[in-house]
Amino acid sequence: MYLKNILFIILSFSAAACKSTKTQPATPIFETPPIGAVVKTGAERSDFYLPQLQGKSVGLIVNQTSVVGSQHLVDFLLSKNIKIKAIFSPEHGFRGDGEAGEKIKDGKDPKTGLPIISLHGNKYKPNETDLKDIDVLIFDIQDVGVRFYTYISTLLYAMEACSENGKSLMVLDRPNPNGNYIDGPVLDMKFKSFVGIAPIPVVHGLTIGEFAKMCNGEGWLSNKEKCDLQVIACQHYTHDTFTEINIAPSPNLKTTRAILLYPSICFFEGTNVSLGRGTTTPFEVAGHPLLKGKFDFTFTPQPNDGAMNPPQKGKMCYGVSFQKENTTAIFQQKRLDFKYLFDFYKTISPKEEYFLKNNFFDKLAGTDTFRKAILEGKSEEDIRKMWQPELEKYKKTRAKYLMYP
Repeated sequence: MYLKNILFIILSFSAAACKSTKTQPATPIFETPPIGAVVKTGAERSDFYLPQLQGKSVGLIVNQTSVVGSQHLVDFLLSKNIKIKAIFSPEHGFRGDGEAGEKIKDGKDPKTGLPIISLHGNKYKPNETDLKDIDVLIFDIQDVGVRFYTYISTLLYAMEACSENGKSLMVLDRPNPNGNYIDGPVLDMKFKSFVGIAPIPVVHGLTIGEFAKMCNGEGWLSNKEKCDLQVIACQHYTHDTFTEINIAPSPNLKTTRAILLYPSICFFEGTNVSLGRGTTTPFEVAGHPLLKGKFDFTFTPQPNDGAMNPPQKGKMCYGVSFQKENTTAIFQQKRLDFKYLFDFYKTISPKEEYFLKNNFFDKLAGTDTFRKAILEGKSEEDIRKMWQPELEKYKKTRAKYLMYP
């Protein structure tokens, strides 16, 4: 009898173990990618989230980058009989064709008839009415890994809204094309804005999923509560994975090269220097009319769909082109490159023509110490040393939330 009981226990345990191996976990576990493995986004790992959405009412924070293979996430979920109640659109709108900073209106998707609620118009955060009939809010947008790129601000506000209204948030994670380094000043919360929402560096080294986990874990939601959060991880991604972005995440980041240059040269947006908005190569050129005679490369910004009133509109700008820069080389540099930010400052005269008078540069930097140090004539390396203590603290905090090596 004793042996029969032992045998029964062993067989029962084996059966349970076999049964458990067939059960799909709710959240994917990181796997070390084999050599040459293709990265799969969270959205492409539908086995992990479709079962959880059956019978639920769903809201989607999405734009033109929210694709599953060649199909938009909205169309994909509808084809799987998932009940979508509303689409929420971030900066640049659901189709990603709005200008930087442009107010986006509510509307209706002509293809599906679904209501589109703007989170970059009269409000940044879904309200109680928006979420009333929604069980799960899904965030799936391609980010570029830079603090002042506003999709992470939309994500943090969505987390707050879900926390306040008792809703769940699911993040379908995507690779961070600038995820292989950390650099720049950590945001001083006195400079908090929609282009600087959390105390992280300019280049933060997080995917959107990791950022969401950090917001929860560090108590960054305004009510200090936690959001009911789930992250569907990418497969075969590491922070050293070079990522080509095939769909422009915003109208003026048209290429992988522009996305990789963006963290460094976007500081020019706080100056009178043109970054090529109003040309066919935005964020791949930089110039100013007062640099005539100093640089040979020229371009003239003109109104276009991505910038109806671009900086230095109609003026011949003299400067540099980055179009021949090798994308792999930029990726491997692993630090912000301020060469032209400093060179142009030293060259442009009068100096009053450099920084914008609204101090937008400080919003981008997340501090006024960077601009003041440039005005004082401090070297780039001395300025970088100022950032190091806060950067070291941040790196320790970041390590707690990493999902990928």
